[in-house]
Amino acid sequence: MLWSLVKIVFFFALVALLAFGLNYWMDAGQGFTLQVAGEEFSPNPLQAVVVVVLLFFAVWLVIRLAGLLVAFLRFLSGDETAISRWFDRNRERKGYEALADGMLALASGEGARAMAKASKAERYLRRPQLTNLISAQAAELMGDSKKAEGIYKQLLSDDKTRFVGVRGLMKQQLEAGETETALKLAEKAFLLKPKHEETQDILLGLQAEGEDWAGARTTLAAKLRHGSIPRDMHRRRDAVLALADASNPDNDAAKTNTAALEAHRLSPDLIPATIMASRAHLANGSKRKASKAIRKAWATMPHPDLAAAFAAIEPDETPEARVKRFAALIKTQPEHDESRMLQAELLIAAEDFPSARKALGDITEHSPTARALTIMAAIERGEGADNAVVQGWLARAVTARRGPAWVCDKCNTAHHDWAPLCKRCQGVDTLTWKDTTSEDDPVLAAATSMLPLITEPQITTEPTEDVTPLIDDTTDDAEIISEDSAADETTPDEAVKPST
Repeated sequence: MLWSLVKIVFFFALVALLAFGLNYWMDAGQGFTLQVAGEEFSPNPLQAVVVVVLLFFAVWLVIRLAGLLVAFLRFLSGDETAISRWFDRNRERKGYEALADGMLALASGEGARAMAKASKAERYLRRPQLTNLISAQAAELMGDSKKAEGIYKQLLSDDKTRFVGVRGLMKQQLEAGETETALKLAEKAFLLKPKHEETQDILLGLQAEGEDWAGARTTLAAKLRHGSIPRDMHRRRDAVLALADASNPDNDAAKTNTAALEAHRLSPDLIPATIMASRAHLANGSKRKASKAIRKAWATMPHPDLAAAFAAIEPDETPEARVKRFAALIKTQPEHDESRMLQAELLIAAEDFPSARKALGDITEHSPTARALTIMAAIERGEGADNAVVQGWLARAVTARRGPAWVCDKCNTAHHDWAPLCKRCQGVDTLTWKDTTSEDDPVLAAATSMLPLITEPQITTEPTEDVTPLIDDTTDDAEIISEDSAADETTPDEAVKPST
């Protein structure tokens, strides 16, 4: 502000000084003497001003003619565009000024102004590869998708702008929900610029959404090859895609087992891959490899699906034998809540209720999930507690938090089962097994069912949600209490006796 004021004052002072000097000169009536070729000229003050102006014009004209002469000499030496460039210099200056103004207008959100400046720049520059892009983005800013589409199609005719045109059309199709067309355009854009990271990500997402797992793995390999993804992340994502390919119902058993084993090799800590790999080992007749894979994964992250897969290795064993065999699994993470609840369930099946209470410990105090409270209700019933005590535990279980679930790290959506893609945001490999906080999160049968390994010992390749839960998510408090009251005539041992 102060600097602007100083400049204004200086300008007016300079004008006033020049006016005062010119007025004094004219009043004095004296000019200057100019000698040219022995002749003297003594113009008056007004004539002197005219001479100075003409002198400046003559100097400017000489500079321009000198530039034209240089351009002509270059033309004679073989530069065919030298003279045209000389004449177009002023036009280019105006064109680039309009282009810069259009870019600024586009960044400011002024679509109409950006469109006008782009048209002006095109008149001066005649370079559509520069101006059409601004025009297309300005049209999109104004909501004129038809005009933008037409401009993008014009860009397809030039090799230099073909990728820009394909990318623009691809994004338009994505916004319109035309995923099939967008996928074809993404493949074309990927062929034009395989190193373009945004195109890689869009193509990978569309291929995964369309369950083209082989194509997605190829794109993922290209991302690794061009340095767009770290090697460890590539192994994890490749394992997820291989696992998704293994889950394809159209595969034969051999292809499914091969893909499952490859997914487990790439990412041994991926729980669904471990489960499918254990089934593949069982299909190949190797119980030892199946047990080893599950124990290794349990040491990293205990999970009820791992326990179900471990039970499927020996589906016909007695409850006592199962307690003994599971000891090798539980000892890798003995203090984990999942290990303690699993051991309590196994001991309940073996009707060793005091040991089950000891194994459960204080979980119902520091982590009162629906599953933990339900297990406690079974222990109380098995030890012959009053019906009111059992009802109290069951009532708490209905309103308790549901425990861990597969939750998307991007949109925080909880899923009933693991999947390679989030069902809401379509993120690849975004599901993590962790505690949920939302009351609307789905209940995982494996986490809330009563005795998921015991009530259905004949576990094969079916997912754990088929286990019949003691407390269903759709059952309200009144129904549970009435059912429990109706069971008063049943002895405590019968209430917890495993089905066969």
